Order: sequence, then C-alpha cells, then structure tokens
Amino acid sequence: MIYLDNNATTAPSPAVIAEMTRGLRECWHNPSSIHRPGQAARQAMDLARKSVATLIGARPREVTFTGSGTESIVAAVVGALRQTTRRAVVSTAVEHNAVRELLDDLTERDRAERIILPLDADGRVDLAAARDLITDRVAVVTVQWCNNETGVIQPVEELSQIARAAGAVFHCDATQWVGKMPTNVGTAPGQPGSAAPSTPAWTTVDVLTFSPHKFHGPKGVGVVWTRPGTRLRPIIFGSQELGRRGGTENVPGILGTGAAAREATEFLADPSRRAVLAALRDRFERMVLERVPEAVINKPRDPAHRMWNTASIGFPALEAEAMLLLLSERGVCASAGSACSSGSLEASPVLIAMGIPPLVAHGTIRFSLCRETTEQDLAMAASVAADAVTVLKRSMTSARA
Repeated sequence: MIYLDNNATTAPSPAVIAEMTRGLRECWHNPSSIHRPGQAARQAMDLARKSVATLIGARPREVTFTGSGTESIVAAVVGALRQTTRRAVVSTAVEHNAVRELLDDLTERDRAERIILPLDADGRVDLAAARDLITDRVAVVTVQWCNNETGVIQPVEELSQIARAAGAVFHCDATQWVGKMPTNVGTAPGQPGSAAPSTPAWTTVDVLTFSPHKFHGPKGVGVVWTRPGTRLRPIIFGSQELGRRGGTENVPGILGTGAAAREATEFLADPSRRAVLAALRDRFERMVLERVPEAVINKPRDPAHRMWNTASIGFPALEAEAMLLLLSERGVCASAGSACSSGSLEASPVLIAMGIPPLVAHGTIRFSLCRETTEQDLAMAASVAADAVTVLKRSMTSARA
C-alpha cells in the first residue's frame, strides 16, 4: 500500500512505539503521585516535555500537553477570549474545521464577533486588509501556519506583529507546520528573545498549537505552547499541567511525543532532506500532468509559500470520492479536498474560499508525503492516478451513451 495521506496522520515511528510501550509497561503510574514510581513517570514525562520544547525553541515550562490538536486549539482561542472583555475574533475562511466550527459556536453561544480576513489569489491573507481589520476591539487572531488541504503557508510573522500592535492575542494553528519545518519561538535559554530573528522560522506568535501524530508521533496528544506573559483561562480545570489543563496526563502518549520530537529535530537539522522531498513532490505533479494534461495543480505562485509535502491536484469534471475509491482499490491512499455530507460530495470550503472553480474543487485530491516517502512510491501513485482518471472518464462516457 502506498500511503500518501500524511496530512491526515503519519505512521508512528519504531522509536515512538518503543517509548509508548515503555510508558505502558514501566511508567504507567500516576505522575502526580509522590511515591517513587509516580515520580519516575513524572521524570519521564518531563524529559519528553523538554524534547518538545527543544523542537520549537521554547522552555519546557511553557509547554502544556492536551488530549488532541483540536483540544489545543479550543484551549488557545477560548482561553484567550475568556481573559478579556473584547469580543471580536479574527480568522480566515481557509482554517481547519476545528477552528471554523469553534468560531461558529462562539458567535452563536458566546456572542463573539467573527471577522474574516480576505485572501489574495494564492489563498494567503491580504496583509493590507489585516491591518485595517485587526483593531483594538479584537481579542484573538487565529490563523493557521500551513493549510492542511493545499499546503499554502500564511504570513504568520507579519500577522503576529499586526495583532501585537492591536493588543490582541495571536494564536497559530501549527498542526501542519511543526515537525515538518524549523520553528523558533525564541524563549529557550540562549535564544535571541525579542532581538532580531535568528532563523527564517522565527516567530513572535503568542500561542502555538500542534499535534505529534502529524510527524510520526501518537494520536491522543496535543500541545499548547504559550509565550510568557500571555494568559489563557483553562477550559478543563484541575491541578495537572501547572493548572493549565486538568486530567491525569497520557504518559505513554507523551513519551511517544517526546520521541517524535527528537526525531523531528534531527530531520529538520538537515535542510537537504526537505529539499529532496520537495523535488520529489514536484516531479510527482509533473508525472500526473504528463498523463492527465487537464489536471490542475492548486498551488501558490511562489514555491516558498507552499509546504514541501503537499500536492493538491484537481481533476476537472470528476468526483473526488469516486477517484479515491479507485485509488484505494489500486493500493494508493490519499484524501479529498472535499467533505461528504448527507450522501453527496460537496466542494471543500477551503478550495472555494481560495477561488478555485467548483468544477476543479469537486475533483480535487490531496496527496501528502512524509519524510519516508520514496521516488518509487510517487512514480507508482502517478501511474495509478492516471489510470483511475481513464477509468472514470470511460465510465462517464458509457453512462451518457
């Protein structure tokens, strides 16, 4: 099976599985207990927290573990909103469902005001408009770093500075960024703090959320990093995680998260590995276009504005669901840029918000690589995709006849 659905989730690495097994067999005790086994579990968890902090250039005490990336997003946005009398929340129309549906609920139940930032032709935030819309009545700005469907990268640093000038908390959903690209929040010992950026991945966001299962870690764990001085009111009360998130911690999952963070740190230390994978992705797209000339690559004009692992390919006049079924039958796993609702396939709101024509959006497939994807995988997937298109076209012609 050729797995090209890595933006949905990734396979846990052997090191992650080993650490999770250790957590189940040796460190299964409650880390809040004062006896020796409990404190051994606490120490193992703290070492994992340190590894996660190292991955993003933070101090360990700034890292909070949650139960998922979605919970982390809720903790960040709701936690910040509850700390102020301001009621406006700024976001975009291309956020993950976890953000879009949360804001639906906040506007309905909490009477929050929702402000949507306009996008340019590449699906990136219009910064001039952002400066006009992010004012001193805004409580929270929440924008993803990298889009889960298209890989489009947002101007996070510029947006964080605009939010800071307005006195708003800037939350970044970095679920598709952390572990795939270098990240430096700049608060770890030896980091430049508020000085000039030290790396292209420098960021001054206030709250960063992500999940390790996107970089070969376990599911059931989320991470919230909070910049010192940024206050979030807890949404789950209790004494764990320094009072930021109640509930006995998922020690096996957290240990696996630490292992995933260490491996991601090693991967990110060599930029050439990402460059090789980006070149493979580009070659895959060319192979598909050679076989299916009418296919459309949904991508920004500047290659630097797209994640190295994501290929969003539209097959006009075809239905993504049928395409995915044929791909799966032929041993290729991918995802659609659309959601199945009430038995009918609806075009992805993300793609529509980016201005992609519905005829293309309905037939868009997302192929997403991981650091283990090979050239052979992609060559086979391109051939299978082309064959699937041929089969579907033939079927449509027969149906019309």
